[in-house]
Amino acid sequence: MLNLLIKSVLNLLIKIVSVFLLTASQVNAQQAALVSVDEVIEQPFTQTSPILGRLVAIRSGTVAAQTSGSVSEILVRLGDSVTQGQVLATIDASTLLLQKQLTDSRLLEAKSRLKTARAELALAVQETRRLEGLKSTASISRAVYDDAKQQQNIAYSRVDEAEAAINSSKASSRLAELELSYTSITAPFDGTVIGKMTETGNYLQKGQAVLQLISDRSLELEADIPSSQLEGLNTGSALSFSLDNGTMHSATFRAIIPEENLRTRTRKVRFTPDFSPDAGILVNDQSVTLFVPVGKKEPVISVHKDGIVRQGNREIVYVVVEEKANATEIQTGRSIGNRLEIQQGLSVGDLVVVRGNERLRPNQSVKVKP
Repeated sequence: MLNLLIKSVLNLLIKIVSVFLLTASQVNAQQAALVSVDEVIEQPFTQTSPILGRLVAIRSGTVAAQTSGSVSEILVRLGDSVTQGQVLATIDASTLLLQKQLTDSRLLEAKSRLKTARAELALAVQETRRLEGLKSTASISRAVYDDAKQQQNIAYSRVDEAEAAINSSKASSRLAELELSYTSITAPFDGTVIGKMTETGNYLQKGQAVLQLISDRSLELEADIPSSQLEGLNTGSALSFSLDNGTMHSATFRAIIPEENLRTRTRKVRFTPDFSPDAGILVNDQSVTLFVPVGKKEPVISVHKDGIVRQGNREIVYVVVEEKANATEIQTGRSIGNRLEIQQGLSVGDLVVVRGNERLRPNQSVKVKP
């Protein structure tokens, strides 16, 4: 009897739990799914042609020695990133230091000569003034006064010579300082070391190459575009391009190089790129695919690619109407950046779910994320 009672209680508990779970699942099913939407828009579209291009560094070049001497130290290695003004290598400065000391000594010597010359000038001027007061008397002859005047002129000349020697010594000192500054070879721009032309201990002549830099942080796009397709490019016009990793980015037309390849009938065209955060590592001469316009603009209706759910051969989107997700079958056409042309199934202004559509069911309640 007791066993029977226990079994009855257990069966009752199982039924209660089952009813509770069923009710909870129904409540969950009725809860609104949180989604993000994007509006169907009409936008201008131009037929494009894919053209292979490349990334090119705006600045690149060889860092050369600006003074002669043996290399004391090379402070960077191939592949190192450097900043403008960073010391890349040093040249032995012992000889230049001695030259600087010599020019400084000559400057001190010239300053001493100037003091002596000024003192001699003061004496000559004083003597001339004394004799000038006596020349009207019989105390001195005219010849004595003229000699004193001549000595005064000579003293003036010696002062001028001493001042000129000081200016010359100062210029020599500044040149020596400049040569000393050249013993530190610095980076002329931000970039990466891609070449090394010397080693520690080698003797360098002025102008000899030390390192090769490339500014891989300032890149442009370059492409050889057929002359017949240049009409669609105007200053400031934008187009899209893709990198090797499949990411899409935009670029702005900057200039056409005024030179044509007679064999391919193409011209080099430069674009200013605008890279998205997912561009990854970028290098000089990296290949890109540019989508160059080849026709006139025409209006098309488009939807974001993230809104499309593929079910076999069908393409559907969930359109939000009165907080319900209505499944709508569509037909798509050409790709327009991260959007697709809509040929059938949608109208301008429709709100299509682009986030949270993976688990939606037709007519499910949704709540649009702001």
